[in-house]
Amino acid sequence: MVKAMPIMIQGTHSDAGKSVITTGLCRIFYQDGYKTAPFKSQNMALNSYITVDGKEIGRAQGVQAEAAGVVATTDMNPILIKPNSVNESQIVVHGKPYQNMKATAYRQDFYQTGLQIIEEAYRRLENEFECIVIEGAGSPAEINLNDRELVNMRVARMANAPVILVGDIEKGGVFASLVGTLQLLSEEDRKRIIGVIINKFRGDKKLLEPGIEWFEQYTGKKVLGVVPYVHNLNIEAEDSVILDKYPYEEDVTKEIDIAVIRYPMVSNFTDVDPFFAEKDCHVRFVRNPKELGEPDLIIFPGSKNTIEDLNYLKKTGLAQSVLKLAQEKNIQVVGICGGYQMLGKKVEDPNGVETTLGSINGLGLLPVETVITTEKMTVLSEGTLIFKNRQYPVKGYEIHMGQSSLTSKPLIALENRTDGCKRDDDKIIGTYFHGLFHNDEFRHDYLNDLRIQKGLEPIVERVSIHKLREQAFDKLADHLRRHIDLSYIYEKMRQFQMD
Repeated sequence: MVKAMPIMIQGTHSDAGKSVITTGLCRIFYQDGYKTAPFKSQNMALNSYITVDGKEIGRAQGVQAEAAGVVATTDMNPILIKPNSVNESQIVVHGKPYQNMKATAYRQDFYQTGLQIIEEAYRRLENEFECIVIEGAGSPAEINLNDRELVNMRVARMANAPVILVGDIEKGGVFASLVGTLQLLSEEDRKRIIGVIINKFRGDKKLLEPGIEWFEQYTGKKVLGVVPYVHNLNIEAEDSVILDKYPYEEDVTKEIDIAVIRYPMVSNFTDVDPFFAEKDCHVRFVRNPKELGEPDLIIFPGSKNTIEDLNYLKKTGLAQSVLKLAQEKNIQVVGICGGYQMLGKKVEDPNGVETTLGSINGLGLLPVETVITTEKMTVLSEGTLIFKNRQYPVKGYEIHMGQSSLTSKPLIALENRTDGCKRDDDKIIGTYFHGLFHNDEFRHDYLNDLRIQKGLEPIVERVSIHKLREQAFDKLADHLRRHIDLSYIYEKMRQFQMD
């Protein structure tokens, strides 16, 4: 049996665009008839994805699997690191919590175990798929970490994968970062790099050509493409660093103003992505009372550390500002997962699962009390939601280490339980359902209800999130085909397969 042809995407730094390039290549290989899988050995992210068997992996690998037209499994991301404080993270192995560890302990004590987990997962993939698109993390030139790294060149060597190095020209100094990264690699690892991609380009490519010519002569490495920046791609981001790019000021040209509360340990913020696709919605992430203003809708997204994030909201005054808007202005508020817990009366962590703070009083907007538990619930869910006396079939996924008891109306009826809570007037709702607003029918009516309250006419035709995502995958694939040397990449993949 012929093993899979791998290709690995590494970057000069975080947020160089590795995930997007990986996603695009997954779609291209799928379009070209290859059974394709993404792979990221170790991912540090608070945005997760739930597989069909209820396991938790990095959201990027789940999205990449969708782009490749395959069902996501934990082999595609065997180790997920979820920071829950400044110096400690929850280690998730094959979709289930393994242990909370500090960075030093992870590096010293987990390394050999992690290496074995990674290699076993990759070997299973290479026996099942024809192409594997591997994503690295950070930079392969972290010389202080490279002796025990689990995600860049060590994985490339294990898979015998050719490597494409991606540089982000938007940040400036792209040639310096590419050359510097190459020079800091060992000779063996440098040979593995088949070329570089200059990503997120804006402007006239002719002005870049002298630099490209110099780079190729100086390094002996081919520039495989200059990829222009893609606007409005509608593919979910994973790294919270992207939130710094979103403005917090209201856009007066959009009729519905949505403020998303951004706390330090915000997670699964992609729950609000559907609103970016709606022409009448402006989404902004706010961190303090001055940025909050008076929006039409306030959303509390997920949190990896509910108590400490709620403590942050109280210290900054955001909690008090939201309460004032909800009580005096009757502004609508939605809480999802950790955000749902914050809207309740109290959150307790008696076992110190996420924090040593013990407990904290919530905002008291919903009659809910939450206890953080040692067992994590990870499940795909579906049920019936009742909003404004209408029923909506909804699908979502749940990831939480807490149980919430309530004394009011639940929001969603599932097959053998209920989820969430709402105020009698539906102005305040909370749920553990991630992906709530990805349900088109509910989102459409929810937004039109906001419009009616503002004296605006409802919008009859709104977007379909599923169609948008499929179109985005194809758009990205077409974009890469136009701007990278795909035939050269295929040639090198075949050469490495024969070695």
